[in-house]
Amino acid sequence: MKPSRPLYEREPELAAAARAVDDLCGAQAVGGLLVFSGEAGLGKTALLAEIRAMAADRCTVWSARGGETVTSVPFHVVRQLLQPALDRFPPDETRALFGDWYDTTAPALGLAEPSGPQPDPQGVRDGLDFVVARLASRLSHRPLLLMVDDAHWADGESLTWLASFTARLGELPLLVVQAHRPQELAERNASYVADRDAERGSDGQGATTRVALRALTPDATAELVRAALGEHADDPFCREVWAVTGGNPYEAVELVAKVQDQELAPIEESAGQLRELGASARGSGLVARLERLGTNANRFAWAAAVLGTDISQELAATLAGMSSAEAADCTARLRDARIVSGFDPLEFVHPLIATAVYRSIPPATRTAMHGRAAWAITRAGLGAAAASRHLLEVHPDDDQELVAQLREAAGQHLAVGAPEAARRCLERALEEPPRPKDRAVLLYELGCATLLSSPPTTVQHLRAALDMPGLDDGLRVDATFRLAAALAHNNQLKEAAISLAAEAARTAPGPGLMRLQAAHFMWEGMQATEDDGPARSRRLTRNADHLKGRDNAERALLTLRAFDAMLRGENAQLIVDLCERALIDGSPARGLGWTDSEWGFELPTMVGITYAFTDQLDRAESLFGEAVRAFEISGWSGAHLAFAHTLLGMVHRRRGRLAEAEGFLREGLRLADRVGSGLPVHWDAACLLIDTLLARGRVAEARKIADRYHFGPPYPSAMVLPDGPCVRGRLLLAEGREEEAIAELEAAGAALEPRERHNGIWAPWAGDLARALADDDPGRAAHLAARARVHAERFGTDTAIGEALRCVSLFAPPEEAEQLLADALRHLEKSSSAYEHALARVDYGVAISSHRELARAQKQAMACGAEGLAARAQQARASIRSAE
Repeated sequence: MKPSRPLYEREPELAAAARAVDDLCGAQAVGGLLVFSGEAGLGKTALLAEIRAMAADRCTVWSARGGETVTSVPFHVVRQLLQPALDRFPPDETRALFGDWYDTTAPALGLAEPSGPQPDPQGVRDGLDFVVARLASRLSHRPLLLMVDDAHWADGESLTWLASFTARLGELPLLVVQAHRPQELAERNASYVADRDAERGSDGQGATTRVALRALTPDATAELVRAALGEHADDPFCREVWAVTGGNPYEAVELVAKVQDQELAPIEESAGQLRELGASARGSGLVARLERLGTNANRFAWAAAVLGTDISQELAATLAGMSSAEAADCTARLRDARIVSGFDPLEFVHPLIATAVYRSIPPATRTAMHGRAAWAITRAGLGAAAASRHLLEVHPDDDQELVAQLREAAGQHLAVGAPEAARRCLERALEEPPRPKDRAVLLYELGCATLLSSPPTTVQHLRAALDMPGLDDGLRVDATFRLAAALAHNNQLKEAAISLAAEAARTAPGPGLMRLQAAHFMWEGMQATEDDGPARSRRLTRNADHLKGRDNAERALLTLRAFDAMLRGENAQLIVDLCERALIDGSPARGLGWTDSEWGFELPTMVGITYAFTDQLDRAESLFGEAVRAFEISGWSGAHLAFAHTLLGMVHRRRGRLAEAEGFLREGLRLADRVGSGLPVHWDAACLLIDTLLARGRVAEARKIADRYHFGPPYPSAMVLPDGPCVRGRLLLAEGREEEAIAELEAAGAALEPRERHNGIWAPWAGDLARALADDDPGRAAHLAARARVHAERFGTDTAIGEALRCVSLFAPPEEAEQLLADALRHLEKSSSAYEHALARVDYGVAISSHRELARAQKQAMACGAEGLAARAQQARASIRSAE
């Protein structure tokens, strides 16, 4: 296959493409990203066509193209890339190809109807990654080449996927070739450009080659002219072609075609006419040329421009209000005039032509044509989502049917993981406007649509909805619940609690009120600081302790009570009993599950955390394993999945499986980093990872994580898992920054003590502060340790008691210290806390100068992955040998 015309001065670009294709088809099958950028008309599309021809015999080539009028259509480019290939598979094979991602990702590609909970956009992207990776593996005999032209006009959902997917091409036998106009891409998709720039130096990225196309030189332009008009085209004529077109290949080709049409001699005497001819190839000149083709052809071209890409001749005829025969005649005339190409579907010869035609349509006519296009698409049964791109262009006119269509389209966009498209539809519906009685509900829907993408926007819309009539009691409760969640995710926990309290005050007794009260207790208790924590705890105790868990409202209150009691260090058996009443056969009840939207994932999370800090690690691990499965099945692979990995990392940290904990926590941070920065999950995962690395003896690595994630004051308004200042104090102690550590731990105690939060495993400030003060203020240190022991014995878990006894032993006479450490060992042997057990055995071995105990301790520490502790045991053994 040969290109329709030769490419001039594109040898470097073709050489780069040839190398990339050779690497892809070589023994190592190295994938990568090849990006061509250049202004309109510089030949990007022709270059991609040549690359397609170059690769056709060796590669499987799939292609897609963005379009100026379809940027609002979610997954438009991705569907072009993948749908034709996937349509060839039988349905059962397609489902098998998608695996667990079918329900999440197939609807985004138009291959299945949506089902289940609303997917997380990140989950849809991960599913696309999975499917394309599997296709690339299947096609290893003919490696996969994906080509995306006019990427600056790709829809946002496709661009976001391309940004993340192309970052991992080094792992796949797959080449992506992309062409775009740099200025348009930067203006329309600044975040995408930022992502690509950030990934340029990424270690995980495959080979990336970027080539900027340049205009043709005068010599190349002369070669192009003579190839079309003959060698007799003289130098002044060729030079003027270059001057008129600026060396733009598209404009040069069009100008030469006009010269041929006019039978103009390519000599110096004709050069003066070139500028006028060139103007007819673009802008107003092109419009005038189109008008000369006749009214019908002009109207048909307008219809085609409104439809954009993959233009159906029948739909264009309907839109232009003409018969099939008239449409066929218009198509022929437009094709002869080099305005469109193809048959059915049609395409404009060049995007510049499409843009010029679209912008030449009088605004009122253009709006009317978009409205007619929406009507035709709806009548054809293609659905509200397909019609929505046209509805967005219609001027507001108090049309309630349009409002209903846009709301329906928004629901369909949300169901396939395109909340930004849903937001555009709902915002446009508000402009129509809706009937006053419907406005509050529409604002509620808009607030729900933006919850994942923009919590501040959600707050604005839900507050507006609640401030006006129109929401029934059930929707008011739900809107307030979601408003509180958005405020909390926006680091405004106090405002969340205030909003819930205000709505609860006007809500009649019943399930709705209990839901608001439960959420109020939750966000009050999750604040890093509060005015009167003990009073809240007492109210919660009165409301919850007598409940049996007969419905979800009762189970929610029991969960909150158990979590609060755990933080306070109340009797662990009582706490476990509260958890059991909050669950059904050890699992969250229907409606309180990990992906149920009515109550949110926070409640099962709190049950699992409570189990983890009451030595019920098997139950915690089971719950968090369910969370990972539920989030993966539902495609919630953004912050939700990151948090689930963080929670599993916490369980492994508590078990003393430090290497496994580190793996889960790093994965949690990696997943969170894909979503954004400074999220609550970043704080939790970084805090736990720092604690885990300190336990492993890797202080420098812990400091790197702290610096990278800005772990330190000012802390967020929500509490950090476990207590952030305590972990930072521990880090400062490990670094030898004792004064700073003491100040941090003192501040932690000053914040926790008034709230009566005495769980020394969640917040070990007292024990660490006692150790820090042991030399300079032994009296106060001993007092802190003794109080921590009282709280631990009240709590009653073996881990808490063992750790408290280990601390108290530091301030006891030698014989008493040995007994205290022996008791600590006895408790910790019964717990699942292997790292704390190893710590106690090292202390005990040192106290009794036992080579045997220290050898056991060293082995235990190594099994935990605590290299620093193992080294300490080894040094102690060496000291005993020296003394002997």
